[in-house]
Amino acid sequence: MIYYRDDKLVIRTMEEADGPVFVKEYTAQGWHPDIAGYQMRMKDQAEGKCIALTAVYEGCPAGYVYLYLTVREGPFKGKGWPIIVDFSVLQKYQRKGIGNKLMDTAEQVAADYADTVCLGVGVCKEYGTAQRMYVRRGYVPDGSGVWYQDKQCVQYETVCTVDDDLILYFSKALPGKGDK
Repeated sequence: MIYYRDDKLVIRTMEEADGPVFVKEYTAQGWHPDIAGYQMRMKDQAEGKCIALTAVYEGCPAGYVYLYLTVREGPFKGKGWPIIVDFSVLQKYQRKGIGNKLMDTAEQVAADYADTVCLGVGVCKEYGTAQRMYVRRGYVPDGSGVWYQDKQCVQYETVCTVDDDLILYFSKALPGKGDK
C-alpha cells in the first residue's frame, strides 16, 4: 500500500526485499543489523501486529519506521495507544525531509487507532538527533524516568551498561478525525 507519494519520495508498506537492502546499507554505515530483525517485523505485519513503513527516495529504500498497534512494555502498556518503534533513515538520505515525512505518515496511521501515539528513545548521544526531532514534533516525556529492558529504573540503583535498551518514553496527542 502507498501512504504518500511525491516526485522523489514514496512511503509504502515494507516489502521482504527491503530487509536485505537495509542490512547492506546499515552495514556500510558501520552498524551491525541482522536480517532476522526485518523478518520478524514482516511477520508481525502479516499477523496484523504492526504496520511497517518504508521510505523510498528516488527509487531506493532510504528509511523505515514500524507502528505497533499495541504497546507490550513500558509505561504505556495497556493504554490502547499505538507505539512507534525503530524509526531510522540511512545517513546518506538524511536532511532531505524523509524522516519527518515518515513520522507524519506513522502519526496519520496511528490516528486511525487512537488519539495518542507513543515511542521510546535511547538516552545516549547517538539518539540525540532523534530526541530533538521528537520534541520539535510535540512529543512529551511521560515523566516515568528512564527504563531498561521493560523495568523502570530506580534512583541511585546501578542498572546497566548504556545500550539501546536504556530508554525514555514520550507520547503525543494526535488530532482527532474532526481536526484534520
